[in-house]
Amino acid sequence: MRCESMWTAALAVALAGHPLSVMSAETHMHDPASAAATDARQLVTFPEPMRMHTIASMRDHLSALQEINAALSMNDFDKAAGIAERRLGMSSLEAHGAAHVAPFMPKRMQDIGTQMHRDASRFAIEAQNASVGNDVRPALGALSKVMAQCVACHAAYRLH
Repeated sequence: MRCESMWTAALAVALAGHPLSVMSAETHMHDPASAAATDARQLVTFPEPMRMHTIASMRDHLSALQEINAALSMNDFDKAAGIAERRLGMSSLEAHGAAHVAPFMPKRMQDIGTQMHRDASRFAIEAQNASVGNDVRPALGALSKVMAQCVACHAAYRLH
């Protein structure tokens, strides 16, 4: 099986039956025009500068998640907590311009974003606890909740 076919099959399995799934992996991988036409996510229109700012923020969120995972893999729980709070947690709202972007979002999208920031702050606390108790499982569970909000938002909405 070719690498692309294996990846497509794995993605199809991951998406199968997922309540937030909006298209098949096959459609996404092989026919981008069809995928766009069948994309059932709600289109959210932002003014162009805000759209670009929001996309940059989401990319930073993804980068922060990667850095958090790297810190956790080295048992550097305090570093993971600091990244989470500074770049994803409630303390990050002003830096991301959340108050300026929120009025352009549907209420449910705002709620998902707010929950993601709250969950990130909770993760930061669990990561700090892991540095004392050396049990990473509660921190990983909390991190999973952060990522679940990302998945929920990206599955329900798309920017234009």
